[in-house]
Amino acid sequence: MIKFVYFLSFLTLFTCNAQNDQKSRKDQIIQEHIYDCADKINFYKNLDEYQECIDEGIKKDSTIAYLWQQKAMPYFKLKQYETGMKHLDKAVILDSKRYLAYRAFIKCIFVKDYKDAIIDFQECINNYGDSFEMDHSYTFYIGLSHLQLKDFIKAESSFEETISNQKKMFSEAHHLDLFYLGVTKYELGKYQEAITIFDEALNQYPKFSDVIYYKALALNKINDNNLESSKLLKLAKEYASKGFTINEDNAIYEDYPYKVKW
Repeated sequence: MIKFVYFLSFLTLFTCNAQNDQKSRKDQIIQEHIYDCADKINFYKNLDEYQECIDEGIKKDSTIAYLWQQKAMPYFKLKQYETGMKHLDKAVILDSKRYLAYRAFIKCIFVKDYKDAIIDFQECINNYGDSFEMDHSYTFYIGLSHLQLKDFIKAESSFEETISNQKKMFSEAHHLDLFYLGVTKYELGKYQEAITIFDEALNQYPKFSDVIYYKALALNKINDNNLESSKLLKLAKEYASKGFTINEDNAIYEDYPYKVKW
């Protein structure tokens, strides 16, 4: 019995050491081929050289999901969506818990495949619960996808849910979530409710030009030829010219829905 216990202890120690060695090896590959190679190359100027760094790492270990995600990433920023998705799908297969939500985000914001984005985000919620990707909840992106599919009732429900959850967790909701709930209310003809929500967003981000623009539209719907509406439109244009618009990190690559084109 004692010998058996010693054997089990040895086996456990051996397994742990083997797993640590494997992790160390993967970390070494990531360091060498991502941080010390690909990250030092401007893929806009030399995509082939960037991809060579990644491919050499994949040759050493094709099971590292992060390599496939990093291989995919430039293609989305270069608007070569199909090529990027082919590589990102491999990352999801290798590590669904980490990359399924990221793929759903890419489908929503970059690829504009809203039906598939909803499917992926719903799978994330079913498997792991509602969490955050790129600073917003899965439910937020589901709402945004419904909004783009013109399913305004479902969009309203999703935005109200995520805003309620944020207020419970953080005492206030993100100004972008409020913006899109306001837009949804506007699309549903609930103009006064939209204005109230737009004002809540402006309390956080007073120069948010897109919010001011849609607030002006809502005011004009309530009272045609509204003088305040005209003033707000001019103010929105002024703030937009100074860059006070949707300030998400990925907005430099893709226009977010309902961003005003002046």
